[in-house]
Amino acid sequence: MAQLQLQLQLQHIYATSSARCGCAARHATPPPPRPLLLPLPTSSSSRLRRRRRLRAAPIMGASDRLGGPAVAAAAAARPGRHGNGADVRSGGRPCAAVLGEPLPALDDPGLLVHPSADFAAQALVSSTQQYREMYQRSIDDPAGFWSEIAEEFYWEHKWNPDEVCAENLDVNKGPIKIEWFKGGKTNICYNAVDRNVEAGSGDKVAMYWEGNEPSQDGKLTYSELLDKVCQLANYLKSAGVGKGDAVVIYLPMLMELPIAMLACARIGAVHSVVFAGFSADALAQRVVDCKPKVVITCNAVKRGLKVIPLKDIVDAALDESAKNGVDIGICLTYENQSALNKVDTRWKTGRDVWWQDVVPNFPTKCDVEWVDAEDPLFLLYTSGSTGKPKGVLHTTGGYMVYSATTFKHAFDYKPTDIYWCTADCGWITGHSYVTYGPLLNGATVIVFEGAPNYPDPGRCWDIVDKYGVTIFYTAPTLVRSLMRDGTEYVGQYSRKSLRVLGSVGEPINPTAWRWFYDVIGDSRCPISDTWWQTETGGFMITPLPGAWPQKPGSATFPFFGVQPVIVDEKGREMEGECSGYLCIKKSWPGAFRTLYGDKDRYETTYFKPFAGYYFSGDGCSRDKDGYHWLTGRVDDVINVSGHRIGTAEVESALVSHPKCAEAAVVGIDHEVKGQGIYAFVTLVDGVPYSDDLRKSLVTTVRSQIGAFAAPDKIHWAPGLPKTRSGKIMRRILRKIASRQLDELGDTSTLADPGVVDQLIALSDS
Repeated sequence: MAQLQLQLQLQHIYATSSARCGCAARHATPPPPRPLLLPLPTSSSSRLRRRRRLRAAPIMGASDRLGGPAVAAAAAARPGRHGNGADVRSGGRPCAAVLGEPLPALDDPGLLVHPSADFAAQALVSSTQQYREMYQRSIDDPAGFWSEIAEEFYWEHKWNPDEVCAENLDVNKGPIKIEWFKGGKTNICYNAVDRNVEAGSGDKVAMYWEGNEPSQDGKLTYSELLDKVCQLANYLKSAGVGKGDAVVIYLPMLMELPIAMLACARIGAVHSVVFAGFSADALAQRVVDCKPKVVITCNAVKRGLKVIPLKDIVDAALDESAKNGVDIGICLTYENQSALNKVDTRWKTGRDVWWQDVVPNFPTKCDVEWVDAEDPLFLLYTSGSTGKPKGVLHTTGGYMVYSATTFKHAFDYKPTDIYWCTADCGWITGHSYVTYGPLLNGATVIVFEGAPNYPDPGRCWDIVDKYGVTIFYTAPTLVRSLMRDGTEYVGQYSRKSLRVLGSVGEPINPTAWRWFYDVIGDSRCPISDTWWQTETGGFMITPLPGAWPQKPGSATFPFFGVQPVIVDEKGREMEGECSGYLCIKKSWPGAFRTLYGDKDRYETTYFKPFAGYYFSGDGCSRDKDGYHWLTGRVDDVINVSGHRIGTAEVESALVSHPKCAEAAVVGIDHEVKGQGIYAFVTLVDGVPYSDDLRKSLVTTVRSQIGAFAAPDKIHWAPGLPKTRSGKIMRRILRKIASRQLDELGDTSTLADPGVVDQLIALSDS
């Protein structure tokens, strides 16, 4: 049913394109619709490639592939058709655009941005028909679909073809179980590094490193990366680290961070990367939980003009963990000379070891530990605001296949691409889409240690031009921050190398999407607006850049093998246009397997709310065309007088105001309505606070959503409390809004802790 529904939704999009646009009807006569092809049960990646070559002549434009009336609609919707740079309906409203041309000037929630003919022609998935065939097969025959992809990697021993996947997602039928390729023996480090060297890509650059200062840089080829990984792996083995042992990594974005991850994977050790912005207490919690054999860190890091003594933080954390019965025998410390010299680093003799003193002395060859597909690969602790952090456990085989495949298709990866994801490896994005996904595809990646606004807000575009970045993947928070700085810095750089843009971490509001598309991408680059989670391991709902039209702010359609459903409070699946709780039916290879040491919490949090489904914890709307719109965490849903309002929806409305650069919304107790809406608003530079502006912002929300969604309080915010990765710490905002100032908790992970004091000072303004 779900597959049929998706097919009908896609058909509806193309069948109604001209109906949305009066100008299409006025200026073109649509040809008769082409019949939609049913899924082909024999489709595979290799067969589809062969079919694409057979279809290559003649090459059709993106609109041609859409079929039916959409041909005329897309043609009529090209900007400039009416001589004013925008297409108009009989009310002057825009209807559609084609990649390579600016978006219509006016906002339209139904706007479709079609792939251009040139982009679609060279895309890995170049049409909706091809997507439907591949998606249908991934649902009908997941074992066959994923096995064929898995065979592209090296396996020392193949899995049982009759037992590719075993699963139970229903707590009423027994313990939750997810297994993929069990019995198969492989190694993700071998596939990410050795395999590329053996394929003749040893001299290809694997990583470019860009330091805090623009003058600091470096690079490693795949052969050089292999040597360094093997040296560290041999050192870890000499220190007693073996298969199944944990290693905690607390490093900034030096190349040594992915090197350490790969070295652990090579010998079967389980790495747990902790974001090097967490406090000593937070680090100690994780050390106590996973009891590592070794902790890897560096003496310090410089972020902008600020030096952060990471080794001091580790020392305090290890002192605390010792009090809780977990003593760490070795703290391997990399000397980051650009931030702090050896002589100025605190040292504990007998435990602390300098990386540069020992690791380079080890051989550049290290045997691979072949592990089962279901053996643990890494632990990644979620940054929960209270209580014990959740240790999300990912295993090897399924994660390897899924992270590689999602990277390849969501970004339409080509071997010549230079890829930059701005995320830190302390988060899941840095695992899947800085380290493993790109390297498994033989990509060249950028590792950036600095801050995106240092020494000025043009730093990102300086890096793009310096390395010829073609794929740029970042967070909506950074996009909005750059919007606030205007176009002055963007315009100083070419950015002509950019080919695909990406968004991750939270829903991107349409205003930011349009700015990202028009300004950063010069209207040339599709945006892969990805929805996924630490727990999913890889993209779940995402555009495929050449396959279908995009809607600004929508994550669009599911990736191969993913069956998203929207359910109501009673767990009943809803069809068609609806809003509710986003769940996933059936497992996928990249799914996490458990919460480390807490199986009960694993089942209670993710599988008990709606038996038979994985519950994402996110709200989602599906429009009449079948596009998915993420509305934020369900605990970020505010219930105002019986109306359930997603915070992301209110934030999007506020940011659409021309004088609002960024907004964050939380719920507060309200004597009459149950909950009220409290909005923190950052204005565009140079715009003064005023009561008139406050009223204008409230009016904007009222007009876009309704009177019930109007904020009860607008709190002026010079900045918002964010982690270095750009995540807004909403628990802090809730405490400020509720005046629970003695319960702010740990603020050490914030990029600028001083912003909290500023917000408190402005509480009554």
